[in-house]
Amino acid sequence: MAYSLPNLSPTLLQSKDKPSAINVPLSSVSIPTASAQTKLEPPPPRRGAVQVNRTSGAQDKQQEPKNEFYVNLGLAVRTLREDLPLIFTKDLNYDIYRDDITFRDPLNTFTGIENYKLIFWALRFHGRILFRDISLDILRVWQPSETMILIRWNLRGVPRVPWEAKGQFQGTSRYKLDRNGKIYEHKVDNLAFNFPQTLRPAASVLDLVAACPASPNPTFSLWGPVDDGPSSSWVEFYRAVKDTLDRESLMISQDCLATCS
Repeated sequence: MAYSLPNLSPTLLQSKDKPSAINVPLSSVSIPTASAQTKLEPPPPRRGAVQVNRTSGAQDKQQEPKNEFYVNLGLAVRTLREDLPLIFTKDLNYDIYRDDITFRDPLNTFTGIENYKLIFWALRFHGRILFRDISLDILRVWQPSETMILIRWNLRGVPRVPWEAKGQFQGTSRYKLDRNGKIYEHKVDNLAFNFPQTLRPAASVLDLVAACPASPNPTFSLWGPVDDGPSSSWVEFYRAVKDTLDRESLMISQDCLATCS
């Protein structure tokens, strides 16, 4: 016997104890918010960006010594301009020199900052004794290369003896700098004498030098032994400075021998 079932909708077939998912309110559903995503670890930096930073740091480290050199070079030029005209009245600023600096002239060589200080002390001391007036003028400052400073100067003075007129001579100081911009060598050369006429013997080396026109460029370098030159206050001045350095070196040597023995 066949029965005809009524056309029931799917909603009527659901149990009354189990509510339909369609009837669940949306407010009760938990939806992830943006704050939960912020806890994720950031992505690692790209390899290309890290390489750029390393390259930049290496360039900065290479640039630091170069910057230090130019800073010390500018300080050296400025200090020499200020110190040299006053070498007979005040001491130098020795911050621009290395402790193992070497001083050279046509006859002698001295090494060490203490000897270098002694040279300029002797210049001031004996300059005041032998001359009523003595001064040094800077004629030119230039750089033939990045690691060298050249200064052309003129030294003039009035001796304390009545029979000798004032005299002067020019020279060039060459300062060599290391990679840090510190001066490690000072060489005096290219000397041109201009002693009083009455003191110059005929056909001497000094006559040949005096005949050359004064030039700020290092075009000649003539210097004979001190004993071959005329007896003047300038020669006595040089001898006095040299004797001071020789006596000091002798005393240092004797102290070393006494200490070692």
